[in-house]
Amino acid sequence: MAMGTIGNGNGRRSRRRPMAEINVTPLVDVMLVLLIIFMVTAPLLTSGVNVDLPKANASPVNQDAKPITVSIDAAGEVYLADAKVDLPALVTKLQALSQNNVDRRIFVRGDKAVSYGRIMQIMSTITQGGFTKVALLAEQTGSTAAPAEQAPSVPAK
Repeated sequence: MAMGTIGNGNGRRSRRRPMAEINVTPLVDVMLVLLIIFMVTAPLLTSGVNVDLPKANASPVNQDAKPITVSIDAAGEVYLADAKVDLPALVTKLQALSQNNVDRRIFVRGDKAVSYGRIMQIMSTITQGGFTKVALLAEQTGSTAAPAEQAPSVPAK
């Protein structure tokens, strides 16, 4: 047996060569499945309380810092950011979240099915807690703006 020949152990030369191609079909299949998974789950990752805001023709107010959002759903339940809060504990949690900065903007998002009295009760609780920059949010008429792009209407005093 010669030293330089490639064999399969019985002295014959092997006719098979190593395959130099990469099969990318499984890679493409996996990537497409991952893409579909991310496309389906991405809309579900947006956080927030589902609130059907009323329409208004108010112009957007310039914002210097990210405001704190208080939401009231159709059942009249109060949410601070995404967490459900009891009305008596709302001011305490707002003070903790704003680090006792009473000049921090607070936006109140109320579902249009909620009574005006319930929204005013929540806004008065916030203002009695010392916060001065409280505003109602409304959807702009004629636009399909996302909740982050909605403009506050008349601020409460």
